[in-house]
Amino acid sequence: MIRTPLRPLARILRARDRGESPDAIEHENIRRRQEDMRDRTRERAEGRLLVLAAMFLCAFVVIGGRMGMLAASVPEEPRASSQGAEIRAQRADIVDRRGRILATNLETFALYAQPPQMIDPGNAARELARIFPDLDEERLLGDFTGKRKFLWIKKKISPEQKQAVHDIGEPGLLFGAREMRLYPNGKLASHVMGGTRFGREGVRAAEVVGVAGVEKYFDEVLLDPANGSRALTLSLDLTVQAATERVLAGGMKLMNARGAAAVLMDVRTGEVISLASLPDFDPNDRPRLPPSTGAADSPLFNRAVQGVYELGSTFKIFTAAQAMDLGIATPDTMINTAGPLRWGKYSIRDFRNYGSELTLDKVIVKSSNIGTARVAQEIGAERQQDFFRDLGFFDPTSLELVEAAGIKPLLPSKWSELSTMTVSYGHGLSASPLHLAAGYATVANGGRRVVPTLLKRDAPQDGPRVMSEATSANARRMLRRVVTEGTASFGDVPGYAVGGKTGTADKPLETGRGYHEDKVIATFASIFPAHDPRYVLVVTLDEPVETSGPEPRRTAGWTAVPVAAEIIGRIAPLLGLRPDVEPGQLADITLTSN
Repeated sequence: MIRTPLRPLARILRARDRGESPDAIEHENIRRRQEDMRDRTRERAEGRLLVLAAMFLCAFVVIGGRMGMLAASVPEEPRASSQGAEIRAQRADIVDRRGRILATNLETFALYAQPPQMIDPGNAARELARIFPDLDEERLLGDFTGKRKFLWIKKKISPEQKQAVHDIGEPGLLFGAREMRLYPNGKLASHVMGGTRFGREGVRAAEVVGVAGVEKYFDEVLLDPANGSRALTLSLDLTVQAATERVLAGGMKLMNARGAAAVLMDVRTGEVISLASLPDFDPNDRPRLPPSTGAADSPLFNRAVQGVYELGSTFKIFTAAQAMDLGIATPDTMINTAGPLRWGKYSIRDFRNYGSELTLDKVIVKSSNIGTARVAQEIGAERQQDFFRDLGFFDPTSLELVEAAGIKPLLPSKWSELSTMTVSYGHGLSASPLHLAAGYATVANGGRRVVPTLLKRDAPQDGPRVMSEATSANARRMLRRVVTEGTASFGDVPGYAVGGKTGTADKPLETGRGYHEDKVIATFASIFPAHDPRYVLVVTLDEPVETSGPEPRRTAGWTAVPVAAEIIGRIAPLLGLRPDVEPGQLADITLTSN
């Protein structure tokens, strides 16, 4: 900035020439400078006041507008905001193959208390103990009068209980919206459903998460908002599942069994139509996990998937099928069944004496251990292992249950020639009923491996070929003759040509060394209709005893087979299978040709 001098030389000289005082010029310049400074200061102050006034005006406009909006809105209680990520409350439904509800959601409420807001804690504790008998009045009173500012009282309450609590009139008792998982069919398919619990919880919402079964396996899918709450469709058929469980429960009681399992599977698509395990539980009130020592006796234990058993003679058809596929034998090939068959210090015997020779077909029909073991010797350990690996007996199944992931068949520690012989008739290798069902599906569908699934499929699986179609056809005929002529005679169902194989295996001791003398695992693996199989049904009973005769009978032919036959008779019409009944001979009518 250029400053004007207070005593400019030119004006001083002119003033002296005119006889004027130079000091007057300086005073005049000082006065003008002060006036200029005052004017600039005033302009600056006026600008600041204008800006401040504009700010105050804007603030008053915003506050006035907000007050007007609040005055015009409906009164509402302030909502507490949850900490962290938003809780996902909505969970998709689960339905069966026909769209019928297996699991859905029910709106309910949680009850919580804020003691600082309570007016009469004593009355509140007394009334709550009356409404909820499982609550302790003294403990509630201690919580209400202590230092706690918040506490949950009930995570789920009914509408009637909510109204009763509301009638107490205590402002410190509050309700939070909840979404409860509901299984309207109760225990039905409980081991498939699994169950849920509350995960992250807030005052206004709680996340429902799966703890077992398909609920846990598909947890992210069921909670994913991108799915638009579309229901998860399973392969189960609700009516078939109900019929299977009812007959299985009756058979388990009739045969005095400790437990039971059943798997019904489509041989082409791999769909599991029903899967039952007894004893079972209600997923609406899922029990606690049992001690590790009694896990196998818990109703939470899924015997069809987690139970790994020696399944006995049901394995014999695999040995016969491999022998036929390798060209080692045909159904009419004579097999040496003279016994006992000795290997070192061990002996292999048959249930009864079948003579010195049987055809391969008769070895399966009569269920000869010796004949099957001799066929296995011809196959050899390496080829036998490859075949069972192709059938899926070396790995866990990929069924969509969290329980299935870690269940791997128990294989011989050293696959010797003796192991080859014992595995051929179902001893020395332990597998689940689900593994067995998948293996029989491969035998029944023409020789292609199928993978069990709980999801509905619209087309058959095109799995790798394990055996030829000719071998599959021969094996199916053998299984049919087991029912019509062999050990599964009680398995014949009029109108539905049932084929299958029995298996009775001694139950191992709890120590793992040796076997019980009077406890068995009885299994019947069946296919129907045998001429064009659509389904495989595996029924397993744990420690069955049939007591209608003079002596107790434990073999599968007397225990598991009748139960499976009754199941097939009930479910075949539900599956849409029409009975194929041959007409009987009409009395006193002779057919003659023209």
